[in-house]
Amino acid sequence: MIEILLSFSLASIALAFSPGPDNIFVFTQSVTNGSSYGIATTAGLISGCILHTTLVAFGISAIIMASEGVFLGIKIAGACYLLYLAYQVYKAGNTLMITSEEAVKKSHMQLYKQGVIMNILNPKVSLFFLAFFPAFLWDKEGNTIVQFYILGLLFMGISFVVFSSIALLSGRISTFLQQKKNSGVFFKWLQIIVFIGIAIFLFLP
Repeated sequence: MIEILLSFSLASIALAFSPGPDNIFVFTQSVTNGSSYGIATTAGLISGCILHTTLVAFGISAIIMASEGVFLGIKIAGACYLLYLAYQVYKAGNTLMITSEEAVKKSHMQLYKQGVIMNILNPKVSLFFLAFFPAFLWDKEGNTIVQFYILGLLFMGISFVVFSSIALLSGRISTFLQQKKNSGVFFKWLQIIVFIGIAIFLFLP
């Protein structure tokens, strides 16, 4: 069991550091607003994994994946939400203020909720859990629900630490960029591109 959990932990660390929509989103929020806002976003994304873990543990994910209509519906809902977020950033103005003197557009709680919704409406997370977790069950004759939750919580803990590290490092970049006159425009459009990119990612095979 210990050896399997260690292997799972190493694989989870590698996956968390691999460039993907979630850690890129955390990066953009941290650079734009500061480390604490990136950590709030991280907390939201990780919290959403509780639902995906539950769906996988009770076999509901397999049922959802088997229904093309339901799976497509979740994808469309997730993409629409991401496009809405991109529109909100676009509508905010010609520049995105990142200096500490300016009011931040979203609170920590708003970014937390946004992270939760983004994660829940991403069916690829459940698909990933469904493909990744079963390989690390250490007793397939035992209580697999408990094992799935142990793996899920371990994955969430590791991802939170890795993503928070990204947020802290990115926050330092934010402090540097406060002195750059046109950086706000760049990161405004970077956020828009990230949101649209994740929306497109949902429909990739």
